[in-house]
Amino acid sequence: MRISRIAATSLIVLAATLSVVPVAAAQPAGTVVGVEPLSAAATLPGSANAQRLLYRSTTANDQPTTTSAAVYFPAGEAPEGGWPVIAWAHGTVGLGDDCAYSVAGPAAVERDWAYLGTWLDQGYAIVAADYAGLGGPGEHPYLNGIAEAHNVVDAVKAATQQYPTLSNKWAVVGQSQGGGAAITTARYATEFGGPTLDYRGAVGTGVPAYIEDVIQLVGPEMPPIHLSSHLTAYVLYILSGLRTTYPHLDIDSFLTDSGRTWLARAQTTCITPLGDELSATEPPVGSFFTRPLASIPDIHGLLTTYMGLPESGYDRPLFMGQGLYDTDVVTPETLRYAAVLAANNQPLTFHAYPTDHDATVNASLVDSVPFVRTLFA
Repeated sequence: MRISRIAATSLIVLAATLSVVPVAAAQPAGTVVGVEPLSAAATLPGSANAQRLLYRSTTANDQPTTTSAAVYFPAGEAPEGGWPVIAWAHGTVGLGDDCAYSVAGPAAVERDWAYLGTWLDQGYAIVAADYAGLGGPGEHPYLNGIAEAHNVVDAVKAATQQYPTLSNKWAVVGQSQGGGAAITTARYATEFGGPTLDYRGAVGTGVPAYIEDVIQLVGPEMPPIHLSSHLTAYVLYILSGLRTTYPHLDIDSFLTDSGRTWLARAQTTCITPLGDELSATEPPVGSFFTRPLASIPDIHGLLTTYMGLPESGYDRPLFMGQGLYDTDVVTPETLRYAAVLAANNQPLTFHAYPTDHDATVNASLVDSVPFVRTLFA
């Protein structure tokens, strides 16, 4: 078949035009781009059906990306209007793609399966978002609250579009890293979700509040104290997230050879094996640095923008549960954050428990289950 010169020219122009149209323009946030079976490790026991959903979302600096989520359905027929949705914001799993929740499952298997199983038994479908850079392209901007909020909201958008048995009514629950993600999601859920979703409220446990106040102090002059292996891993993950969010800061230039080596290791290693490696060698955090982060102009402001939790603007009820023996987050700072929300007249319900970081998750259910039930009433 012969093509006229005019037609050929038109095709060339069209092809050139299409080649520069961003993919995100054709696939807005919340668009489903694939459905896959879940691995056995990521499949919640007791779920009647479970799948891995790939969808468009946003990462650091409002850049479009593709990420993923695990979706779990309760047994039986969906109620009229569909299964109400619990969006699960998971705790720290690591930074490597093989650490992603929808690939490897939770880091704290027994704890999280008991917790999510309780919500499933209450008749909620569960949408468990992987955060951007976990199991998908790019680096994971660890503790970047705005990016995490986009990922959680977009996962619910994608799931409710993909599965007609899901209601558009939803709440978010999260622990540790996910506790902070749930709190930030709560602040922006209505705005990010738009008119297609009906956001009802949030639950956050083990919430890492005001971590920016601590991280701004790290540097070579730190006393040669040995943090717990998990706390040292968190510092490395935060440095990675800071580097991903603010590449112009050249975070590597603040690090010693040891610091760069450990940071490279943290980029690919999940939380449990990384913690084991750190525990075996016990490097002091100060040994990672050639100069303090405090030498960066407005470092506290940059950290607050990157990981700070909102102190106002919540339009739906908010539940926080905190273990008084929690040493994975700075518990006095989390208590201060709850006091700030209360002083700002935010719709907060707060409970403290005589437990540590891990035990608070399921200890809080006695209060959070009836709290969430009222959200959907």
